Amino acid sequence: MTATSPTTGRYHAASTEAVEAANGISYAYREVGEGTPLVALQHFRGNLDNWDPALIDALANTRRIVTFDNVGVGGSTGATPSTFTEMARDAIAFLDALELEQVDLLGFSIGSFVAQELALIRPASVRRVILASSAPQGAAGMHGWAPEVIGAVGGRDPNPDGYLGVFFTGSSASRQAGKETMGRLSARTEDRDAATNWQTRQAQYDAVCSWGIPDHARLQRVSAIDVPVFVANGDSDPMVLPHYSYLLAGLIPQSRVKIYPDAGHGFLFQHHAEFARDVDAFLSTSE
Repeated sequence: MTATSPTTGRYHAASTEAVEAANGISYAYREVGEGTPLVALQHFRGNLDNWDPALIDALANTRRIVTFDNVGVGGSTGATPSTFTEMARDAIAFLDALELEQVDLLGFSIGSFVAQELALIRPASVRRVILASSAPQGAAGMHGWAPEVIGAVGGRDPNPDGYLGVFFTGSSASRQAGKETMGRLSARTEDRDAATNWQTRQAQYDAVCSWGIPDHARLQRVSAIDVPVFVANGDSDPMVLPHYSYLLAGLIPQSRVKIYPDAGHGFLFQHHAEFARDVDAFLSTSE
Protein backbone atom coordinates (compact mmCIF):
# COMPACT_ATOMS: atom_id res chain seq x y z
CA MET A 1 0.00 0.00 0.00
CA THR A 2 1.63 3.24 -1.16
CA ALA A 3 1.74 6.12 1.27
CA THR A 4 0.48 9.50 0.08
CA SER A 5 1.49 12.97 1.15
CA PRO A 6 -1.04 14.69 3.43
CA THR A 7 -1.16 17.52 0.91
CA THR A 8 -1.84 15.28 -2.10
CA GLY A 9 -4.08 12.56 -0.69
CA ARG A 10 -7.71 12.12 -1.65
CA TYR A 11 -9.19 12.86 1.76
CA HIS A 12 -7.08 16.00 2.09
CA ALA A 13 -8.59 17.26 -1.17
CA ALA A 14 -12.16 16.01 -0.63
CA SER A 15 -14.76 18.75 -0.63
CA THR A 16 -17.14 19.20 2.28
CA GLU A 17 -20.70 18.53 1.17
CA ALA A 18 -24.05 19.03 2.89
CA VAL A 19 -27.25 17.00 2.77
CA GLU A 20 -30.64 17.87 4.23
CA ALA A 21 -32.28 15.05 6.18
CA ALA A 22 -35.90 14.39 7.06
CA ASN A 23 -35.21 15.40 10.67
CA GLY A 24 -34.50 18.96 9.51
CA ILE A 25 -30.73 18.71 10.02
CA SER A 26 -28.15 19.71 7.45
CA TYR A 27 -25.30 17.19 7.76
CA ALA A 28 -21.73 18.05 6.72
CA TYR A 29 -19.89 15.13 5.14
CA ARG A 30 -17.03 14.08 2.86
CA GLU A 31 -16.55 10.98 0.77
CA VAL A 32 -13.74 9.36 -1.18
CA GLY A 33 -13.34 6.08 -3.04
CA GLU A 34 -15.85 3.80 -4.71
CA GLY A 35 -17.68 0.59 -3.92
CA THR A 36 -19.45 -0.66 -0.82
CA PRO A 37 -19.85 2.29 1.57
CA LEU A 38 -17.98 2.30 4.86
CA VAL A 39 -19.47 5.01 7.08
CA ALA A 40 -17.13 6.39 9.76
CA LEU A 41 -18.44 7.54 13.15
CA GLN A 42 -16.10 9.96 14.90
CA HIS A 43 -14.50 10.17 18.35
CA PHE A 44 -15.23 12.50 21.29
CA ARG A 45 -15.24 16.13 20.09
CA GLY A 46 -13.92 15.09 16.68
CA ASN A 47 -15.07 16.57 13.37
CA LEU A 48 -14.31 15.84 9.71
CA ASP A 49 -10.74 17.12 10.07
CA ASN A 50 -9.96 14.80 12.98
CA TRP A 51 -9.88 11.73 10.73
CA ASP A 52 -6.29 10.93 9.80
CA PRO A 53 -6.08 11.41 6.00
CA ALA A 54 -3.53 8.58 5.78
CA LEU A 55 -6.05 6.14 7.27
CA ILE A 56 -8.99 7.34 5.18
CA ASP A 57 -6.94 7.22 1.98
CA ALA A 58 -5.74 3.69 2.76
CA LEU A 59 -9.30 2.52 3.43
CA ALA A 60 -10.52 4.24 0.25
CA ASN A 61 -8.24 2.12 -1.93
CA THR A 62 -10.90 -0.60 -1.95
CA ARG A 63 -14.20 1.05 -0.99
CA ARG A 64 -16.25 4.21 -0.64
CA ILE A 65 -15.55 5.98 2.66
CA VAL A 66 -18.10 8.42 4.06
CA THR A 67 -17.21 10.63 7.03
CA PHE A 68 -19.80 12.96 8.54
CA ASP A 69 -20.55 15.30 11.41
CA ASN A 70 -23.47 14.06 13.46
CA VAL A 71 -26.08 16.51 14.77
CA GLY A 72 -24.58 19.63 16.31
CA VAL A 73 -21.00 18.58 15.53
CA GLY A 74 -18.72 20.73 13.37
CA GLY A 75 -20.51 21.89 10.24
CA SER A 76 -23.78 20.06 10.90
CA THR A 77 -26.74 21.97 12.27
CA GLY A 78 -28.79 21.34 15.42
CA ALA A 79 -27.82 20.62 19.02
CA THR A 80 -25.88 17.51 19.97
CA PRO A 81 -28.07 15.10 21.98
CA SER A 82 -26.86 13.62 25.25
CA THR A 83 -27.46 9.90 24.63
CA PHE A 84 -25.90 7.52 22.16
CA THR A 85 -29.32 6.14 21.26
CA GLU A 86 -30.35 9.59 20.03
CA MET A 87 -27.05 9.99 18.20
CA ALA A 88 -27.66 6.63 16.50
CA ARG A 89 -31.10 7.74 15.34
CA ASP A 90 -29.51 10.94 14.00
CA ALA A 91 -26.92 8.85 12.16
CA ILE A 92 -29.74 6.77 10.65
CA ALA A 93 -31.36 9.99 9.39
CA PHE A 94 -28.06 10.82 7.66
CA LEU A 95 -27.89 7.37 6.03
CA ASP A 96 -31.47 7.78 4.82
CA ALA A 97 -30.71 11.25 3.43
CA LEU A 98 -27.85 9.78 1.34
CA GLU A 99 -30.06 6.80 0.41
CA LEU A 100 -27.54 4.35 1.87
CA GLU A 101 -29.66 1.27 2.40
CA GLN A 102 -26.89 -1.01 3.65
CA VAL A 103 -23.44 -0.02 4.88
CA ASP A 104 -20.42 -1.15 6.82
CA LEU A 105 -19.69 0.90 9.94
CA LEU A 106 -16.40 2.07 11.45
CA GLY A 107 -17.06 3.47 14.90
CA PHE A 108 -14.15 5.04 16.76
CA SER A 109 -14.36 5.74 20.51
CA ILE A 110 -17.80 7.26 21.21
CA GLY A 111 -18.51 6.61 17.53
CA SER A 112 -18.25 2.93 18.38
CA PHE A 113 -20.97 3.34 21.00
CA VAL A 114 -23.17 5.00 18.36
CA ALA A 115 -22.35 2.16 15.95
CA GLN A 116 -23.49 -0.44 18.48
CA GLU A 117 -26.80 1.38 18.95
CA LEU A 118 -27.26 1.82 15.20
CA ALA A 119 -26.71 -1.90 14.61
CA LEU A 120 -29.32 -2.69 17.27
CA ILE A 121 -31.91 -0.13 16.11
CA ARG A 122 -31.59 -0.64 12.32
CA PRO A 123 -29.96 -4.08 11.83
CA ALA A 124 -31.06 -4.38 8.20
CA SER A 125 -28.90 -1.37 7.30
CA VAL A 126 -25.66 -2.84 8.68
CA ARG A 127 -23.55 -5.46 6.89
CA ARG A 128 -20.40 -5.49 9.07
CA VAL A 129 -19.07 -3.39 11.95
CA ILE A 130 -15.62 -2.27 13.11
CA LEU A 131 -15.53 -1.07 16.73
CA ALA A 132 -12.32 0.80 17.53
CA SER A 133 -11.51 1.73 21.15
CA SER A 134 -14.88 0.46 22.31
CA ALA A 135 -16.77 -0.86 25.32
CA PRO A 136 -20.25 -2.25 25.90
CA GLN A 137 -22.88 -0.22 27.72
CA GLY A 138 -23.03 -0.94 31.45
CA ALA A 139 -19.44 -2.18 31.87
CA ALA A 140 -18.06 -1.65 35.37
CA GLY A 141 -15.42 1.06 35.62
CA MET A 142 -16.65 3.05 32.59
CA HIS A 143 -18.63 5.72 34.47
CA GLY A 144 -16.69 8.67 33.08
CA TRP A 145 -13.05 8.78 32.12
CA ALA A 146 -10.09 9.09 34.49
CA PRO A 147 -9.56 12.71 35.65
CA GLU A 148 -6.22 12.96 33.85
CA VAL A 149 -7.81 11.78 30.60
CA ILE A 150 -10.79 14.14 30.59
CA GLY A 151 -8.44 16.88 31.77
CA ALA A 152 -6.20 16.26 28.76
CA VAL A 153 -8.89 16.14 26.05
CA GLY A 154 -11.98 17.68 27.65
CA GLY A 155 -11.02 21.28 28.33
CA ARG A 156 -12.39 24.35 26.58
CA ASP A 157 -9.22 25.00 24.58
CA PRO A 158 -7.25 22.62 22.33
CA ASN A 159 -4.47 20.80 24.14
CA PRO A 160 -1.93 19.26 21.71
CA ASP A 161 0.14 17.76 24.53
CA GLY A 162 -2.99 16.27 26.07
CA TYR A 163 -3.97 14.80 22.71
CA LEU A 164 -0.54 13.21 22.32
CA GLY A 165 -0.66 11.80 25.82
CA VAL A 166 -4.04 10.12 25.37
CA PHE A 167 -3.89 9.06 21.73
CA PHE A 168 -0.27 7.82 21.81
CA THR A 169 2.08 6.24 24.33
CA GLY A 170 5.23 7.66 25.88
CA SER A 171 7.62 5.64 23.70
CA SER A 172 9.72 7.51 21.16
CA ALA A 173 8.15 5.56 18.29
CA SER A 174 4.59 6.26 19.36
CA ARG A 175 5.29 9.93 20.12
CA GLN A 176 6.84 10.33 16.69
CA ALA A 177 3.78 8.70 15.11
CA GLY A 178 1.64 11.12 17.09
CA LYS A 179 3.51 14.15 15.82
CA GLU A 180 3.22 12.84 12.26
CA THR A 181 -0.51 12.30 12.76
CA MET A 182 -0.97 15.83 14.06
CA GLY A 183 0.89 17.12 11.03
CA ARG A 184 -1.49 15.30 8.72
CA LEU A 185 -4.52 16.50 10.66
CA SER A 186 -3.44 20.13 10.34
CA ALA A 187 -2.21 19.98 6.73
CA ARG A 188 -5.57 20.94 5.23
CA THR A 189 -5.80 24.75 5.17
CA GLU A 190 -8.87 25.33 2.98
CA ASP A 191 -12.47 24.23 3.52
CA ARG A 192 -11.71 23.12 7.06
CA ASP A 193 -14.57 21.96 9.22
CA ALA A 194 -15.96 24.08 12.05
CA ALA A 195 -14.57 23.24 15.47
CA THR A 196 -16.86 21.40 17.85
CA ASN A 197 -18.41 23.69 20.43
CA TRP A 198 -18.83 23.45 24.20
CA GLN A 199 -22.44 22.25 23.93
CA THR A 200 -21.26 19.27 21.91
CA ARG A 201 -18.51 18.52 24.42
CA GLN A 202 -20.94 18.61 27.35
CA ALA A 203 -23.60 16.52 25.61
CA GLN A 204 -21.12 13.90 24.45
CA TYR A 205 -19.56 13.56 27.89
CA ASP A 206 -23.01 13.31 29.49
CA ALA A 207 -23.65 10.44 27.07
CA VAL A 208 -20.34 8.82 28.03
CA CYS A 209 -21.22 8.96 31.72
CA SER A 210 -24.70 7.56 31.11
CA TRP A 211 -23.27 4.74 28.95
CA GLY A 212 -20.82 3.84 31.69
CA ILE A 213 -23.26 3.48 34.60
CA PRO A 214 -22.62 -0.10 35.77
CA ASP A 215 -25.55 -2.26 34.73
CA HIS A 216 -24.91 -5.97 34.21
CA ALA A 217 -28.22 -6.49 32.40
CA ARG A 218 -27.31 -3.95 29.70
CA LEU A 219 -24.19 -5.92 28.81
CA GLN A 220 -26.45 -8.52 27.23
CA ARG A 221 -27.86 -6.08 24.65
CA VAL A 222 -24.94 -6.39 22.27
CA SER A 223 -25.50 -10.14 21.97
CA ALA A 224 -28.33 -9.18 19.60
CA ILE A 225 -25.82 -7.81 17.06
CA ASP A 226 -25.84 -10.71 14.60
CA VAL A 227 -23.44 -9.42 11.94
CA PRO A 228 -19.65 -9.90 11.88
CA VAL A 229 -17.82 -7.45 14.14
CA PHE A 230 -14.12 -6.56 14.34
CA VAL A 231 -13.12 -5.14 17.74
CA ALA A 232 -9.77 -3.34 17.92
CA ASN A 233 -7.80 -1.22 20.38
CA GLY A 234 -4.35 -0.09 21.41
CA ASP A 235 -2.63 -2.00 24.20
CA SER A 236 -2.12 1.19 26.24
CA ASP A 237 -5.36 3.09 25.60
CA PRO A 238 -6.01 5.17 28.77
CA MET A 239 -9.45 6.31 27.58
CA VAL A 240 -11.11 2.97 26.83
CA LEU A 241 -8.98 0.28 28.44
CA PRO A 242 -8.19 -2.73 26.23
CA HIS A 243 -9.83 -5.22 28.58
CA TYR A 244 -13.17 -3.73 27.48
CA SER A 245 -12.35 -4.86 23.94
CA TYR A 246 -12.14 -8.45 25.11
CA LEU A 247 -15.32 -8.07 27.15
CA LEU A 248 -17.18 -6.62 24.16
CA ALA A 249 -15.92 -9.25 21.74
CA GLY A 250 -16.96 -11.97 24.17
CA LEU A 251 -20.52 -10.65 24.20
CA ILE A 252 -21.00 -10.38 20.43
CA PRO A 253 -21.57 -13.77 18.72
CA GLN A 254 -19.68 -13.13 15.44
CA SER A 255 -16.72 -11.13 16.67
CA ARG A 256 -12.95 -11.08 16.50
CA VAL A 257 -10.52 -8.88 18.43
CA LYS A 258 -7.06 -7.44 17.82
CA ILE A 259 -4.92 -5.32 20.14
CA TYR A 260 -2.20 -3.18 18.51
CA PRO A 261 1.16 -2.82 20.30
CA ASP A 262 2.67 0.29 21.88
CA ALA A 263 -0.45 2.30 21.06
CA GLY A 264 -2.93 4.52 22.86
CA HIS A 265 -6.41 5.72 21.95
CA GLY A 266 -5.23 6.69 18.47
CA PHE A 267 -3.91 3.24 17.56
CA LEU A 268 -5.74 3.32 14.22
CA PHE A 269 -3.83 6.48 13.25
CA GLN A 270 -0.46 5.26 14.55
CA HIS A 271 -0.89 1.88 12.84
CA HIS A 272 -2.97 3.24 9.96
CA ALA A 273 -1.50 1.03 7.22
CA GLU A 274 -1.81 -2.18 9.26
CA PHE A 275 -5.27 -1.28 10.54
CA ALA A 276 -6.48 -0.47 7.02
CA ARG A 277 -5.23 -3.86 5.80
CA ASP A 278 -6.97 -5.58 8.70
CA VAL A 279 -10.21 -3.73 8.01
CA ASP A 280 -10.03 -4.56 4.31
CA ALA A 281 -9.45 -8.25 5.07
CA PHE A 282 -12.34 -8.26 7.55
CA LEU A 283 -14.77 -6.52 5.20
CA SER A 284 -13.73 -8.61 2.20
CA THR A 285 -14.08 -12.07 3.73
CA SER A 286 -17.14 -14.11 2.78
CA GLU A 287 -17.49 -15.68 6.23
